[in-house]
This record gives sequence, structure tokens and C-alpha cells, in this order.
Amino acid sequence: MPHPNPRLGYALVVLAAVLFGLNGGVSRVAMGSGLSPEAFTTLRITGATLVFVAYAAVFRRSALSRPKGTAFLLVVALGLVGVAGLQLTYNVAIDRLPLGIALLIEYLAPVLVVLWVRFVRKEEVRPRMWGAVALAIVGLAVVGRVWDGLAFDGLGVVMALLAALCFAAYFLLGEHHVGFEDPLRVILWAFVVATVCMNLVQPVWTTPELPTTTSGLGRLDDVAVNPWLVVAFVVVLGTVTPFFLQLVALRHLPATIVTVVAMLEPVIAVVLGWGWFNESLTPVQVLGAVAVLAGIVLAQTSRKVDVAIPAP
Repeated sequence: MPHPNPRLGYALVVLAAVLFGLNGGVSRVAMGSGLSPEAFTTLRITGATLVFVAYAAVFRRSALSRPKGTAFLLVVALGLVGVAGLQLTYNVAIDRLPLGIALLIEYLAPVLVVLWVRFVRKEEVRPRMWGAVALAIVGLAVVGRVWDGLAFDGLGVVMALLAALCFAAYFLLGEHHVGFEDPLRVILWAFVVATVCMNLVQPVWTTPELPTTTSGLGRLDDVAVNPWLVVAFVVVLGTVTPFFLQLVALRHLPATIVTVVAMLEPVIAVVLGWGWFNESLTPVQVLGAVAVLAGIVLAQTSRKVDVAIPAP
């Protein structure tokens, strides 16, 4: 076990957040080529599973052994909710909402987690929890311009909220460590379960034939790209690589720090939405977005018990 290097840990988690944030825009391009959110989710999860299995077969064969008993049930739940459910709802949300808004809503997960541990687990939390919840709710109301009626697609908002619920479940399930000292084994089998689930919903062999090229969308509308290369980017650089980067970062930083720094992802998504897809927020909405982010960070740091969580 190498000696912890906080600087390296910060660099890894920031790079992971950048890749996860960029993945939202690239995923839009993939779905713009003719893939439904369901078909795209199946391709992404199946492809990532194959990469995880190949890596484990070469470098860590112990991760290929199936978990047993209660640990397997937890992995199944993690795969169904924290991987398949999260990815499917996230993909629908980013397909129907501005990129930054979808990510802001999804990242309400730490707020939901702290409410769960306070009122269901009866875990003691710091008083800042109440400020966190208030900031998040008021910030979302401002971003959504509730005084004008809902400013965004209703189904997209519902899917983003479901993504937040799935993300919160991922955190809560991950806290159990599912009986392993090897996070790769947990993630690999969670992805295997998610792959089986998504192939029941939308089998990979029913993927529609994709065009030779597709548009880069937004400011890159005139750029033609190969849709299969886009899918490959999502699998390798938008899924597997950031997962591994955050796993390694957890060797150098506490889980609470990793998840707080990961809040860069919705910020990157807002910038990406403006720079790539011509999405913009009014100054008041920007203030609302800042309030949401502040609420998320306060919620994540309001728990008095430090827990280790697998990479989001």
C-alpha cells in the first residue's frame, strides 16, 4: 500500500470529475446518432463491464470470483439501483434537460443521504444539515424559475430526481463495503448485474444500425464524428477511466473529501452546456445554482461519522 499522497489524490479526483462532466456532452452526441437512452445505457454498461472483466482477468483474477451470501445481495442492489437505474435515469435527464441542470439535480444525492441517516438511521448530524437542505431547495426553485411555472421538461426533471435517488442509494449501499477489501470486485460484479438487467430491458443485439457519421451537436454541429467512436469514448474515458481514477484517489484522500471535490462535475457540466450546447442561465439562476452546490457541500460534510464510499 503506497504512502498517501493528498496532492495526487486531488489531481486524480479532479481529472475524474472533468471526464465525468465531459461524458454528459459526449453521451448526448451518441444518443443524437439514433440511440434511445435505453439502447445507449445498455451499450455503455455492457461495454464497461467487458473492460472491467478484461482488466481483472489480466491484473487481478481474484476480482472475478462471485461474491457470496449477503454480500452478493448487496452487490445485486448496487448493480440494479446504483448502476443500471442511475445510468438510465441520468441518460434520459441529460437528453431532455440542460446539461448543468440535470447534473445539479442528480447531485442532490448527498442531501438525500444526510436526510436518510438523520431520520431513518437516527444518526447524529451537525446542525448545518438544515442550512444545506434549505439552500438546495431554494437554489433549485430559483434555477427552475418556479414563479414562472416549471421552466424545464417535466419528464426530464422527474428522471433527474430519480437519478438523485439512485445516486443516494449507491452511496448508502456503498458504505457497507459489501464485505470486500477489494473495490474492483464490488464494481465489477455490480456492473455484471447491471449488464444483465439492461439487456433484459433493451438487449444489446437489438441496437439499431447507426449512421456512418453523426453531428457533434451545438457549436460542433458541422463536425461529423463516427458514432461508434463516440460510444467507445463514453465506455473507456467516460466510465471505466474515471471510476478507476476515483478508486485510486480514495487511497490518498478520505471518502468525504473525494465526494466533495467530485462536486466539480455539475460545475463542469454548466460550463460545458454553455460552451458546447449554447445553454445559458440568467444571473439569478446562476446564483441559484451556486446555492444548490453550497447546499450539497454542506450536506456532504454534515455527517459526524466518516464513511468510506466506493467511487461514484
